[in-house]
Amino acid sequence: MKGILLAAEAGNSTARTLTITLFLVFVAVTLGITVWASRQTKTATDYYAGGRSFSGFQNGMAIGGDYMSAASFLGIAGIIALYGYDGFLYSIGFLVAWLVALLLVAELLRNSGRYTMADVLAFRMRQKPVRTAAAVSTITVSIFYLLAQMVGAGALVALLLGIRPGTTFLGMDADAAKIATIIMVGALMIIYVTVGGMKGTTYVQIVKAFLLMSGALVMTILVLAHYKFNLSNLLGDAANASGKGSAFLEPGLRYGVEVAGNSAQTFYNKMDLLSLGIALVLGTAGLPHILIRFYTVPTAKTARKSVLWAIGIIGTFYLFTLALGFGAAALVGREAITAQDAAGNTAAPQLAEALGVDFLGGDVGGAAMLAIIAAVAFATILAVVAGLTLASSSSLAHDFYANVVKGGQVSERQEVNVARISALVIGAISIVLSIFAQNLNVAFLVALAFAVAASGNLPAILYSLFWKRFNTSGAVWAIYGGLISAVGLVFFSPVVSGAATSMFPNQDWQWFPLSNPGLISIPVGFLCGWIGTLVSKETDADKYAELEVRALTGSGAH
Repeated sequence: MKGILLAAEAGNSTARTLTITLFLVFVAVTLGITVWASRQTKTATDYYAGGRSFSGFQNGMAIGGDYMSAASFLGIAGIIALYGYDGFLYSIGFLVAWLVALLLVAELLRNSGRYTMADVLAFRMRQKPVRTAAAVSTITVSIFYLLAQMVGAGALVALLLGIRPGTTFLGMDADAAKIATIIMVGALMIIYVTVGGMKGTTYVQIVKAFLLMSGALVMTILVLAHYKFNLSNLLGDAANASGKGSAFLEPGLRYGVEVAGNSAQTFYNKMDLLSLGIALVLGTAGLPHILIRFYTVPTAKTARKSVLWAIGIIGTFYLFTLALGFGAAALVGREAITAQDAAGNTAAPQLAEALGVDFLGGDVGGAAMLAIIAAVAFATILAVVAGLTLASSSSLAHDFYANVVKGGQVSERQEVNVARISALVIGAISIVLSIFAQNLNVAFLVALAFAVAASGNLPAILYSLFWKRFNTSGAVWAIYGGLISAVGLVFFSPVVSGAATSMFPNQDWQWFPLSNPGLISIPVGFLCGWIGTLVSKETDADKYAELEVRALTGSGAH
């Protein structure tokens, strides 16, 4: 028994050393890239849009790096490992969403705007109210998304450093270590954004996308090799280990659950499933940190190419999540996953550890594999939080400060300095909120961000691009109506209070029965935009015609 404990301790020690070493190497490399990029960042265009110098493939990789977040790597693998078939809904939704972005938004947005989403919305409307609303929406969506990444980082660190209940590292228990990690990730993301701007952030995302795809590919091959590439055996073992039997491979384990004798709850469960699906599919086209990526390429054609590359990269990755999730269910088991993290956020790294023991032999092999995949997961989190912080700080500086507060009378240098200060403030807010959201699955948190984006941003963008009658009042009503309804419904839902997995499990003020507000808040956003337009007589047909020509041809685009 003593020998087993010593071996486990040796594995833990090796994992810690390897993890910290690999993480420090990644941080050193990315900080080097950031410092190099800062020397190339001389104008506002360089800071906000990377000088519009990236190719379709580079931007496609960066979009993939920005999009394949902790929710994709940690959250989806965890939900599939715990709930089987239902967990794959996230993979499908996140991927299908790109068709909306490709067909309706990417090219038109690149031609019509300059740095932010609000550039398109404000083109034919009064600047101040529209840009203020867009800045508020951008920051709200980004903070929801940032919460997911920070929670993922916190969940990961306890596993990485071998901190189990009752054990400590550097005098910290698991909870203290999670909080310390959240603060560290927040500090790093602030450095990336304030120093490197869009160029530094983009190259960090490209490096991260390569690492993540490589790590997921290796793990997928090892899972399949363990089962001699027999998918039937893999799924069978996953179902048996789940404790749910064949129900694990069928819909209805987490979403759309039928509750015997309670038709009302069954109805709510099915509506929640529909609500989640709508939010996932429509949300991507309204995500600020994705939308600003279309401005980093020289032409609309390149923007379209970059989306096609992104779809290929992201689609391949989501196929890997099937092997990661079912592999974790089969080889790690539900009990071991939930013992480490109740929401399942550590399933993929735990699978890596199991595969290392299986293929490399012993605890040291498991520790090495865990360290490599954990470092990739950290890279994932850092790259995404940098993109999110850049989007929200850009909107605060360019939309609110430069165009609302200063009325456009501001130098590029002043604007970029304000963007850097904004990154610091947004980073601090995200750190504080993340500490309270540690009970929630990160894929689920991102789904909330998608719902908010689809409710507030998407109606305003689509109306602006395709409806001649749309005006300032409509844009403001659409953004605030969608935003307030989405955030308000989340606040009064089981996500925040009234359930064991809520942000505040000991409080109960929930009355909205759905966990995802999209089913209600997205139609509310479109309805508010329509009503707001009709109650105002303001219209500018000439400006719309100019926007239409610019959006379709690229004439006059920056």
